[in-house]
Amino acid sequence: MEAILYLIPVTIGETEHSRVLPPYNREIILSLRHFIVENVRTARRFLKKTDASIVIDNLEFTELNEHTTPEEISGMLAPMERGESIGVMSEAGCPAVADPGADIAALAQRKGYRVVPLVGPSSILMALMASGFNGQSIAFHGYLPVEAHSRAERIKAFEARMYAENETQIFIETPYRNNKLLDDFVRICRQATRLCVASDITGDDEFIRTLPVREWTRQKPDLNRKPAIFLIYKQ
Repeated sequence: MEAILYLIPVTIGETEHSRVLPPYNREIILSLRHFIVENVRTARRFLKKTDASIVIDNLEFTELNEHTTPEEISGMLAPMERGESIGVMSEAGCPAVADPGADIAALAQRKGYRVVPLVGPSSILMALMASGFNGQSIAFHGYLPVEAHSRAERIKAFEARMYAENETQIFIETPYRNNKLLDDFVRICRQATRLCVASDITGDDEFIRTLPVREWTRQKPDLNRKPAIFLIYKQ
């Protein structure tokens, strides 16, 4: 049997699996014994919700996160050398997108293994879909610098690029710094620039709103500790 590296999307927040994940994903998960995950505890909880019959103690987990060394990554595909497939999961959403899982996907590609992405929720794409912004020319920047001056300079540069190239700019932030990033966009960007804020996508408290920057000053949502995406585009 061919060994495959499956990239398994995980629900965003406490969303019911049936709302965002196809039944085929469950079939693949039930066929696997090896998992490379960002967080073992989160992965175990997700698998149990996928199918209560799964015996977690029969599975093997390897953690892949920002603390994992290149030397550790190099040995993670050992089961595939024995013909066994592996599943890769991040803490939420699609693995390998703004996620350490990209390193293991790259390794599998270099070794000539088949890499199969499964269908599931991507907060980045879903926010873009709902924003009303240009979906044909986009730039995803991930996390901005933490240092205030560097962050301000990057925001100004990306806003200028957006106006010059007609390109939607997309950002994410650590949940506990979301409110600060929203404040920075409102303070730094042109008043007419449109800003979309999307949080808790697919969740019960889903919020997706696009407004000119000047209007966000009067109606800022509380984004503290909520998964969020920020997008800017020209007026």
